[in-house]
Formats: sequence, structure tokens, C-alpha cells
Amino acid sequence: MQIADFRHMIDRMVEEIPSEFLDGVAGIEVSPRAVRHPGRHGVYTLGECVPIAGTGAHPASRVVLYHGSFMALAQEARGFDWRAEAWETLTHELRHHLEWKADAQDLEEYDWAADQAFARADDEAFDPLFFLSGEMIAPDTYRIDDDVFVDLVVNTLPETTELEWEGRRYRITVPAEPVPLFLVVEGVADGPRGDLTLVFRRRPGLLDLFRGKSPVTERKARAELLP
Repeated sequence: MQIADFRHMIDRMVEEIPSEFLDGVAGIEVSPRAVRHPGRHGVYTLGECVPIAGTGAHPASRVVLYHGSFMALAQEARGFDWRAEAWETLTHELRHHLEWKADAQDLEEYDWAADQAFARADDEAFDPLFFLSGEMIAPDTYRIDDDVFVDLVVNTLPETTELEWEGRRYRITVPAEPVPLFLVVEGVADGPRGDLTLVFRRRPGLLDLFRGKSPVTERKARAELLP
């Protein structure tokens, strides 16, 4: 998609957004730049919410969408959905603006969690509890982009566990491994687009404040559908 068509699409999207969500937004711009993530190969910044300094009691910001970044991803991803990705990016950055006005930090924590997920995927060091800063979609269940994490606090690791997903119940055999254990579950019908991961961990205690982070074990397991 050429930049002129991209700008036109963004302008039409802005018309669909209620005016109260745009209060304090000084402008929504389209930049030709491609902004690479400084430490992640193949990862691009699609948009940014930039606070405007000196606006005092009435915080203002501008939203920038990077057409070059969209172009780069479209060339790498087959079936790239320009409209869906642009709408998600635009609303994401507007939420940044609203949370900044309200002095809330939820979305910044989510972005941090997404960066930790990239670190995990690249076999780099990461915070084992990063997923708790994701979007809670059910009790003890969190989503970060396409991945879903189920938080399981245990005293001892069980031999098996059961999981309910989309109206079906499954049994999963749990390998005897140290905790924290990230167990990626396969074979679940209508699963998330990314991984479905059970995270077994012990409840943190006072001594954990004085210890380094425990190494994380990662394994895969096949889900067995229960009648």
C-alpha cells in the first residue's frame, strides 16, 4: 500500500473514533520512516504516542504511524492485513494517550511484557513473571499478542493437570522438571494463534527478595481431550 493510500485509510479510521477519545490529541501523523526495534531482528515499531511537553494541566500528545514499518512487515508476512494492523496500532497508541492523561501505567506494563516475550523467544534472559503484565482474559489467564499464559501457583509440581479451553476439558501430563516451568500445550482445539503455555511457579516468599531469579525450564506437552 502506497503512503498516500495509507494516509487516506488512517484518516477514515480517525473519523470512526468517538471525539472524546481524541481529546488532547494534537495530531495523528503518518511518517514514511521504517523504525526497527533496536535489539530485535525483524521487529518494527508501527506507531508511537509522543507526549507534548509543557501542556500542563491539559496533557496533549501526537500519534505517529510509521508507514515504512508497515511496508517492511508486509514484505515479510504473507497475507499481511493492512487495515487490521493499522487499526490495532492506532487504537493502541490512542490508549497510550488516554492512560498518560489519566496517569495510568497499564499499557506501558503491557509493552514491557511484550518486550520480555521477545527476549524469551530469542533465548535471552527474561523476567519469569512477565506474563502477569499481559491482558487478563480470564482468572489467572493472560494474553500477550497471540500467546496465552495460564498461571498455576503450586507447592509441588503435579503429575497431571486439567485445563478447560473453549468448552472442552483436557488432561496434560506434567514432566518432572524444576519450577518455574513454562509448559507449552499442543493439541488443543481452537487454541490461540500463538502458544498456549501453562506456567507452574511457587508463590514468592520473603527470601525471594534476596535471591536471584530462578532459571526457567521450558517444555512441550500434548493435551488429551477428556470425554
